[in-house]
Amino acid sequence: MRSHRGTLRLASFCSITNKVWDLAPPLLIGLAVDVVVMQQDSFIASYGLVDPWHQLVLLSVLTFIIWGMESLFEYFYGVLWRNLAQTVQHELRLNTFNHVQQQGMGWFDERQKGDILAILNDDINQLERFLDKGANDLLQVSTTVIVVGAVFLIISWEVALFAVLPIPIIIWGSFRYQRSLEPRYAEVRRAAGAMNALLENDLSGMSTIQSFTAEEREYRRVEDLSTIYREANRDAIRLSAAFTPLIRMAILCGFTATLLLGGWITLEGGLAVGAYSVLVFMTQRLLWPLTRLGETFDLYQRAMASSTRVLDVLNTPHSLSEGDFVPEDGDIVNADLVFNSVTFAYPARDDVFTDLNLTVRGGEVTGVVGSTGSGKTTLVRMLLRFVEPDSGEIEWGGVDISNWKLKSLRGAISLVDQHITLFPTTILENIRYGMEDADDSLVKEAAAIAEATEFIEGLPQQWDTLVGEGGHRLSGGQRQRIAIARAVLKDAPLLLLDEATSAVDNETEAALQRSIEQVTRGRTAIIIAHRLSTIRNADRIIVLENGKVVEDGQHETLVQLDGVYARLWSVQTGEKIS
Repeated sequence: MRSHRGTLRLASFCSITNKVWDLAPPLLIGLAVDVVVMQQDSFIASYGLVDPWHQLVLLSVLTFIIWGMESLFEYFYGVLWRNLAQTVQHELRLNTFNHVQQQGMGWFDERQKGDILAILNDDINQLERFLDKGANDLLQVSTTVIVVGAVFLIISWEVALFAVLPIPIIIWGSFRYQRSLEPRYAEVRRAAGAMNALLENDLSGMSTIQSFTAEEREYRRVEDLSTIYREANRDAIRLSAAFTPLIRMAILCGFTATLLLGGWITLEGGLAVGAYSVLVFMTQRLLWPLTRLGETFDLYQRAMASSTRVLDVLNTPHSLSEGDFVPEDGDIVNADLVFNSVTFAYPARDDVFTDLNLTVRGGEVTGVVGSTGSGKTTLVRMLLRFVEPDSGEIEWGGVDISNWKLKSLRGAISLVDQHITLFPTTILENIRYGMEDADDSLVKEAAAIAEATEFIEGLPQQWDTLVGEGGHRLSGGQRQRIAIARAVLKDAPLLLLDEATSAVDNETEAALQRSIEQVTRGRTAIIIAHRLSTIRNADRIIVLENGKVVEDGQHETLVQLDGVYARLWSVQTGEKIS
């Protein structure tokens, strides 16, 4: 909130000023009682306005002014605090999301997506709720204590002493409850994060749930987590709800003391009736707002528990370091990619690569094949720096990619992943994701290269067709073509295709192969494929096995070797290798 200190000060000023005006009516009531009882000898009469009727008219005018000022400043502080809360919420969410975006993929692998969503939504909203209401309540209660305490001391210090006696008890109790509530609300937020993660996972996997008729099973899982969340809230609520009744009992002692002691002093003639009225009304104004401290501290503790989770994310250092190397245009179009003694393993797993040495020649199409777990996709992830080698280095254009500026590195690579991500917007905008400022003609040209134009223009809304969340309104092959068109539009020097034809029929595969042949011309391309027909015409094919390059050559050469590649080819085509 540091950048909003001006707004914060102004909102605080309006809250305090509103409360000062709000505390004035009891003084007017006391003065009115004094006028009715004392008449020409009243407190106001001592200032020269002797007629009791004129005194009451003056009090009526003052009442309108005071209530008008109170209402005006209530409007001001309402607008200022609420807008400040919304602004802080907006900025904190953007800052947190931006920080999350800059984390390495390993950071995401260790966290549940639903829990991250809970932090970006629910936890930040908890802070907004406190700023919207709780901050103003704390300021106004503090103002009430100071102003009313001053009035009491002016009128009667003896009564003031007994009236404020409960306040230290209330404050002590507030801080005591605050410390007790803190771990309970931390548990509430953890339970909320786990709940959100399960719901997000279930909604994403609804087709799997229904296909396995596992609705009842998932219902029980949601029920179990929801019960944990409910019990965590109940534990906090039991403690929080007890706070206000205890404060009320302390308030009762203060109010009774004022009533009895003030009344006795008035009966003895030591205090005017009007002054006694002020004390009684002011005691109520002083003590009853303190009952809201329970609600305010509840908001505060919820906000603190949530803010702790948000700040934990913001304080997480970026897991990826980057250099400042930015290649000149054209320098890396035909540059080699060199893996030097690269070793890598995922956490708590065996090595994927051990001392891998490989050169991917620039300007060529290199196919990569191998059995599941041989390291094909990991190769792509390392090039994009989604994961980092445990040892060794990867050079592109003679420079270790860890010394590249991350934006330049990833900007020089087009990826068509096996898990296509489409955004819930139009086909046109999904392709334009490859180049934000591309005009419609460039987008359509890229789609033509990807052989996507025919199916797009056959749709009722054509280019303006909404693809739905994750592109679920399109077939697998259609999603693949849009992904290829997006990569074409990006026009990066290095193209990575990870299982681009793995989930399509033969006719679609043939169309995708024609697209790939066009896309890979004049650039370095790495194509990972289970279907060997996709890479049959590659300039070079690398066969990975247990994280090592076991075969390397063109299709015909590898078939003649009668090795791993030949066996894979035989299995897929049914051709017997002689």
